[in-house]
Amino acid sequence: MKITVKIKRQNSPDSAPFYQTIHRECDKETSVATLIREINAENISDIEGKPVEEISWECSCLQKKCGACAMRINGIPRLACDTKIAELKSKTVTLEPLKKFPVVRDLIVDRSVMRKNLLAIHNWLESEASQSEKNVDLAYDASRCIQCGCCLEVCPNFTAGESFFGAAAFVPASRILSQLPKGKKYDLVKEYGKHIYSGCGKSLSCHNICPVGIDIEHKLSNSNAVAVWKRFFK
Repeated sequence: MKITVKIKRQNSPDSAPFYQTIHRECDKETSVATLIREINAENISDIEGKPVEEISWECSCLQKKCGACAMRINGIPRLACDTKIAELKSKTVTLEPLKKFPVVRDLIVDRSVMRKNLLAIHNWLESEASQSEKNVDLAYDASRCIQCGCCLEVCPNFTAGESFFGAAAFVPASRILSQLPKGKKYDLVKEYGKHIYSGCGKSLSCHNICPVGIDIEHKLSNSNAVAVWKRFFK
């Protein structure tokens, strides 16, 4: 099938962004990741006859395990490796970097704030941590978070560098809260209230956006129960 690929380009963090448009033939079962790789492997020109320089983007596993290839595809944050052309139901494919993070180049953004936020809320296990049969399923589901940033991209309350850390923080926090002994939860609980509970507007825009299918609403309710209401996990 013949498609139009519209890519938002930016040469450096300080340069002005621009769009480059390409006409291309591809199989409808082709993934967006494969599409980008094929474009980069060829010497082609855009619709204005200008050469298409190599598109900068991030990828690692290409198996929906690492979150590196997260980007906006036709306006929706998704993983390029897990998005097929046929799913888009459009002959125009628009690729843009995530908007909630600083652009490094083209489709690459700086998501280091997510790691900094996890450190800020003391989201780590001590040697005394244990895992019981009651919380093993919840802890496992939370551990599937790949820190791709898609949930933060759709969150109306999250801005990189500000006090609310969003689902990318409270999903991992739900795992740690389920595993830390009662006496070791203090630091995480204190920062949870400051950086997660107090800033979440409960819009749940993040609920259906997770590419690995984590039940974010369930994680939020259980984390709030432990960290704020001092109850046991459901």
